[in-house]
Amino acid sequence: MARDKSPQCKQCRREGEKLLLKGERCLTDKCGLDRRAYPPGEHGRGRRRKQSEYLTQLREKQKARRYYGVLEGQFRNYYKAAARQPGVTGHNLLRLLELRLDNVVYRLGFGASRRQARQLVRHGHFTVNGRKVNIPSYRVRTDDVIAAVLGSEGLKAVIEHATDLTASVPAWLQADHDNIVGKVLRQPERTDIDIPVQESLIVELYSK
Repeated sequence: MARDKSPQCKQCRREGEKLLLKGERCLTDKCGLDRRAYPPGEHGRGRRRKQSEYLTQLREKQKARRYYGVLEGQFRNYYKAAARQPGVTGHNLLRLLELRLDNVVYRLGFGASRRQARQLVRHGHFTVNGRKVNIPSYRVRTDDVIAAVLGSEGLKAVIEHATDLTASVPAWLQADHDNIVGKVLRQPERTDIDIPVQESLIVELYSK
């Protein structure tokens, strides 16, 4: 299965902000962006690139893509699907990304990061409505119930550690951290999505 294998800290440095790709580590003094707050590469420290309109739009798209851990081809397909739906294309795009199973597992607090949540899903540690699903991009629907398959104490400890780090669960989801079960209450609205992305710039980029 294709996935982005580029160094996570370099991704944050490239975008100039914390993407929380490493979960708890990003909140400590070990964060790569805090230690080296400049783009990666030989000339990163002194680079002063002119911010053209195209570059601004591209950076916004790259930031969103990296937040959700999807490849370029996948992201473009999400945009095409969003454009076919009624309503605001940018909002539709973020909604489709939020409804990915790996993101929902992360939002419920069952994974310390989206990357860890993706790995847990891929290894078959979660079910949707009682059926095991190991596809991170699986799109959940309203009233779907997501539950962990606890095969070992080690896995339970990993998930419980993640739930301990979770400050809150989005209003469109419901989580039972004691039993490691979650439910999709409704479709997420734009106000429910807290990632700092200007989706209108992404729409402008793909509309050219």
